[in-house]
Amino acid sequence: MYRTDELVRALSVRDLSDPAQGPHAMQLLVKDLHAVLDNPREVRHHPLVPVEHNYERLGYPADAVTREARYTRYVSETCMLRSHTTAMIPPAMRASTPDVTLVCPGLVYRRDTVDRLHTGTPHQLDVWRISRSQEDFGELVDVVVTTLLPGKRYRMVDAQHPYTTHGKQIDVWHDGEWVEIGEGGRTARHVLEDHPHGLATGWGLDRLLMLRKGIPDIRLLRNEDPRIATQMLDLDEYRPISRHPAAIRDISIMAHESEDIETLGDQIRALTPEDVIEEIAILSETPAEELPEHVQQRLEARPGQKNVLIRVTMRAPERTLTDRETNEIRDRLLQGLRATAP
Repeated sequence: MYRTDELVRALSVRDLSDPAQGPHAMQLLVKDLHAVLDNPREVRHHPLVPVEHNYERLGYPADAVTREARYTRYVSETCMLRSHTTAMIPPAMRASTPDVTLVCPGLVYRRDTVDRLHTGTPHQLDVWRISRSQEDFGELVDVVVTTLLPGKRYRMVDAQHPYTTHGKQIDVWHDGEWVEIGEGGRTARHVLEDHPHGLATGWGLDRLLMLRKGIPDIRLLRNEDPRIATQMLDLDEYRPISRHPAAIRDISIMAHESEDIETLGDQIRALTPEDVIEEIAILSETPAEELPEHVQQRLEARPGQKNVLIRVTMRAPERTLTDRETNEIRDRLLQGLRATAP
C-alpha cells in the first residue's frame, strides 16, 4: 500500500490537461476535440478512485496481471490511484443519457518503463460515445485522429480489452514506424448497463501532443526552462534548444526474482528527479545461484534473488550535467535500491 508521503507526492504532480492548474498546449487538444464531437460532456474526477471503478466495473478479471500491487498503486484494499482515465466511465455512465460523448482527460498513475516516451504519471483521454442506435467506430476514430494529428496516416489493428468488443489498437505512421496512440472498440454490454449502444476509445495525450508538435522527449512537456515552457502554450512545431550530452552510469544490484523494468524504474523515479533520467535499461539478469560463490558472498545474495545490471542514461534538457551530479545520482540509486532489496 502507498505510504502517506508517496501519496502526497503523487497527488502533487500537476495535471497538464486541467486548465485550473495553469495553461498548457495539452488543453488545446481537448478543446479542439470538443469543437468536433457530437454533444460532448467533459468529465473530471479526483484521481483517487474505487478499485471497483478501475477494474471490476470495466470487466477486468480478478487474476489480471495489471491488478498486482507491483503495477497498481493501491492506497487501501478498496481505493487506488487510477491506472487509466477509463475509471471515470462507470460513474459517468450512471449520470448520462443517450446521445452524449463523454470526454474524460486527466493524469493516471502507473509503474512503467523509463525512457523518452514514457513516464509514471502519463495523461490519458477517454472519449466514449453513448447513443440510441449503433454508430460507426471507425468514424469516431477518424474524427479524433484527423482533428488532433491532421495529415497523419493511421491504421487500426485487432486488439482485446475487457471493456470492449471488436477491439482495436490505433497507430499512426511517424518517422518510418507505426506508433501506438490509442485503443477502443464497441462498448461491452457489462459496461453499458442500461444504455442501448456505445463506442469506447482511450488515447495517450502525452503521445498525441508530442507527435503534434514534434517533441522528442516527454520530460519537455513539464520543463520549466522559459525557452521550453513558452513553447508548451501552443500547438506550433517545437523548436529544439541546444542538445546537451548524455551521461551513462551502470549499476549492479541484487533484486527479487520477480522485479522487472517497470518496478525497478518506479523505484528509481522515487529516488531521483525524473527530469534528469532519460532512460533505464536492464543489460543483464543473473539468478543468484548462477553467480560465482565469491560474488554471491560479496553481494550477500540470497535465494529468490537475481543480480541485475542496470544502465541509467541521464540528460537534463536545458543544461549539461556535471560528473559530480551524475555520480551522486548513481550513488543515491545504489544505496536506495540496495536498501529496498528483499
